[in-house]
Amino acid sequence: MTDIAVLLYGYPGMYGFGRYGMYFDTTYILIIIGVVLSLIASARVKSTYAKYQRVESRSHMTGAMTADRLLRANGINDVRIEHVSGNLTDHYDPSKKVLRLSDSVYGSSSVAAVSVAAHEVGHCIQHSKNYAPLTIRSKIVPIATFGSQASWFFIIAGLIFGSASWLIDFGIILFSLAVLFQIVTLPVEFNASKRALAALSDNGILYTEEVSMGRKVLNAAALTYVASAATAILQLLRLVLLFGNRNRD
Repeated sequence: MTDIAVLLYGYPGMYGFGRYGMYFDTTYILIIIGVVLSLIASARVKSTYAKYQRVESRSHMTGAMTADRLLRANGINDVRIEHVSGNLTDHYDPSKKVLRLSDSVYGSSSVAAVSVAAHEVGHCIQHSKNYAPLTIRSKIVPIATFGSQASWFFIIAGLIFGSASWLIDFGIILFSLAVLFQIVTLPVEFNASKRALAALSDNGILYTEEVSMGRKVLNAAALTYVASAATAILQLLRLVLLFGNRNRD
């Protein structure tokens, strides 16, 4: 079994073969932690959203109506609101100035839908005010995307050409760019939620007790970003540990 297969696929399990026979690859613990965190976050956001999707907002405003009202309230008139298929596929595209709301949000007037729509408006507000973390994230998207895709090519090439360890090092550096993107995403998402909850309250779209429900929805969603960042950091740590050990062999 090659080192490449063990690195990428974990085969033949959590074990590898060294000069003294089979050994337990302890770095798999990091992968397991990342998977568990992701599963917990995913389950939390789904259950929380489902719970408050059944709660009708007292204003009876849909996600689309909420987005339109909050955009106008913040003097943003150049952002289009579009319906996009899928569930929780909502997002704001700053390059095209388009706010896209999913099937479960666009026409729904539930507390969950209204909160998610307001969160996306929060990103629009960030964009209009040149919020620094959002600007930084937008600028590093190309290199982060390249880094996440190309990093494995260089790492595998370094494994194939054992004498070219610099390829592995370069691959890890590229992967760290993807990790950086995940980290920068955190303040962007937390700030968008903060702006959303304030806007919903200030504009009378959600009442006090409903804002508390909306906060639970957005906090659950934020956990997915925390889990993604943690998983990426753990993967980076695993790469460093794996190849640090290799260099000492």
